Amino acid sequence: MKNSIYDKRNVTMMMDFYELSMAYGYFKNGNREEAVFDVFYRDNPDNGGFAVFAGLEQIVEYIKGMHFSDEDIEYLRGYDCFDDEFLDYLRSFRFTGDIYAFREGTIMYPNEPVITIAAPLIEAQLVETAILCIFNHQSMVATKARRIVKAAAGRSVSDFGARRAHGVDAATYGARACLIGGVSGTATVSSAQMLGIKAGGTMAHSWVMKFDTELEAFMAYARVYPNNCVLLVDTYNVLKSGVPNAIKTFDSMKAQGVELKNKGIRLDSGDLSYLSKKARRLLDNAGYTDVKIVVSNSLDEYTIKSLLNQNSPIDSFGVGERMITSKSNPVFGGVYKISAVTGEGGLIPKIKVSETVEKITNPGIKEVYRVYDENGCAVADLIADKGEKVDLSVPYRYVDPEKPWKNRYFENCTVKSLQTPIFVKGEYVAEDYSVAEIADYVRYQLENEIWEEEQRFENPHKHYMDMTPQYYELKMSLLHEMREDI
Repeated sequence: MKNSIYDKRNVTMMMDFYELSMAYGYFKNGNREEAVFDVFYRDNPDNGGFAVFAGLEQIVEYIKGMHFSDEDIEYLRGYDCFDDEFLDYLRSFRFTGDIYAFREGTIMYPNEPVITIAAPLIEAQLVETAILCIFNHQSMVATKARRIVKAAAGRSVSDFGARRAHGVDAATYGARACLIGGVSGTATVSSAQMLGIKAGGTMAHSWVMKFDTELEAFMAYARVYPNNCVLLVDTYNVLKSGVPNAIKTFDSMKAQGVELKNKGIRLDSGDLSYLSKKARRLLDNAGYTDVKIVVSNSLDEYTIKSLLNQNSPIDSFGVGERMITSKSNPVFGGVYKISAVTGEGGLIPKIKVSETVEKITNPGIKEVYRVYDENGCAVADLIADKGEKVDLSVPYRYVDPEKPWKNRYFENCTVKSLQTPIFVKGEYVAEDYSVAEIADYVRYQLENEIWEEEQRFENPHKHYMDMTPQYYELKMSLLHEMREDI
C-alpha cells in the first residue's frame, strides 16, 4: 500500500501502557492460550439509525507492520519493570492470529461484532488500542459525512476540514473517511496523495486582500486558473462588490477570447440562503446561468437541510470542522471486549456483566448475518453461534432479546454472513478495495438494502438485532450461572 502509516514512524507503540502491563503479566504467568475479542459499539452517533464501518485498511496496515524496534526495546527497558526475556519476546514479535471483519463500508448497528480478533492472548491484548483508535475515528467521520451527503440531496459536498481537524493524522485519515461517507472531493493534499486522487480548492480571503482591488484579484486568479475559476466573493460586500466584480471578470476574459471553464462563486459568510438567491439573480441576469454557487462556513447536515428547504440555489457545499470532527457527536464509543478464552475442551465463552444492561456483552464466538426480505431489503441482523446452521429455506424462529417471550419467524428471507477472514494465522487473506469502491458499496447499501426509515435524521426506525434460539440460550445460561455473583 502506498503512503502507509508506517512510512515515517513505528505506530506499534501507540498503545495504552496497560496493554504492555497485562501482556507482561500474561507472559510471566505462562498465559499463552488463545483468546477472542470483539470490536463493537453501543450507540449510533447523533441518535441516527446506523453507522458506517471505516478504517479497516489502516487496521490491516497496522497489523502487517507491527514490530518493536531496538529503539523501542531500549525505551521500554528504561521502565525497569519488564525483564529481558519479555523484551526479547517483543523484539521478535509478529501477529500470528486470526482477524475477521465486516467489509469496509458496511452499514453497521450497535452491539454486533464488527471485528473479531482470535489470537494468542498477549497478541490480542497488544493490538487493542490501535484498532479502537482507527475504528472509532474513521467510522465516526464516515458516518457524519454520510449524513451530510444525504442532506445535500445530490449536490456536491467537499471536505474542507483539515485546519480544524485534531492533528495531521486526523486530517489525512478523516478526509479518507469523508470520501467513504460519500463526499465528492477533499482539499487535504496529504489524503489525496495517499489515495491517488486530486485535491481541490479555490482561494482564501488573503488572496483577495493582497491585491489593491477585488477586481484585480479576481482577474489575476482567472488568468492563472481558466479551467477552474471559482471566485470568493464575500471579502468585502457580496452583492455590491463581490458578485459584480466576478461578472466583470467573466466578461473581461470572454472579451479577450479566453473561455473560462468550471466557473463559480463561493460564499463563506453571511445569510447563505439570502445571498445565494440574490447572487443567482445577478448572475442569471448577466447571462451566466452556468456559473455555480458554492457555499461554506460551519455547515452540517441540519444547516444544509435548512438551506435547501428554503430553496437556496446552491450547487455545492464545502464542509469543514463539523464533518472532520463530527462536532455534534465527536466520540464514537467503539469498545474491545473479550468473548472467549481457551479452556478445557476448547474455547470457553466469557460474558461481562454490568448493572447497566446495555453493557452486558454478547459472549462466545459468533456469526453475524444480515437478513433480507424477498425484495432484498435488510429486515434485521441475526447473531448466531459460530458454525451454527441457519436455514431460512423454511420459516426460521428467532429471538428478539428485548422481547424474548414472543414467538417470531423469518419467512421468505435470505441471509448473508457479514464477517469475512482478514488475517489467518497472521497472513493477510482479504481482498483490497479502493476508497471509491468502498464509497460505492456504502451508497449501494443505502439505496438498495437499508430502509429509508432507518436513514431519517429524526426518530429513525431502529434496526432489529436478533439472536438464534441456540445463541440466546447460551447467553442466558451464562447469566444464570453468574446469578450468585451479580
